[in-house]
Amino acid sequence: MTRVWKWNRPVTVREVLEDLQKERSIAYTTVMTVLDNLHQKGWVRREAEGRAYRYEAVSTRAAYAAALMNEAWSQSDNAAAALVAFFGMMSEEQRQALTDAVRIVQLPETHDENPGSADGRDGR
Repeated sequence: MTRVWKWNRPVTVREVLEDLQKERSIAYTTVMTVLDNLHQKGWVRREAEGRAYRYEAVSTRAAYAAALMNEAWSQSDNAAAALVAFFGMMSEEQRQALTDAVRIVQLPETHDENPGSADGRDGR
């Protein structure tokens, strides 16, 4: 998936193979099998191009990471404890990113002093 996300466009088995071979020896059939497995799992879509396929990520790397975190968190029998443990593992940079993310998704606070009243007055 790293190679598919890296280019951010549809890629062929050959392109991934050539990129991987810069670092290590790997067979064409191995790359083809891995990309096919990713397709079967729904992580990439593919489109035929001649006798080959072009593979493209179904979601972004960030969305994939978020789904993994959500899945792992949902497996916990104590969500608060899992979060505390996770936050404890974070670097200062990661904690700052978390703070920024919370700030972005926070809903605006309402200033209605009496939520049961339609106009904010209590009718007294």
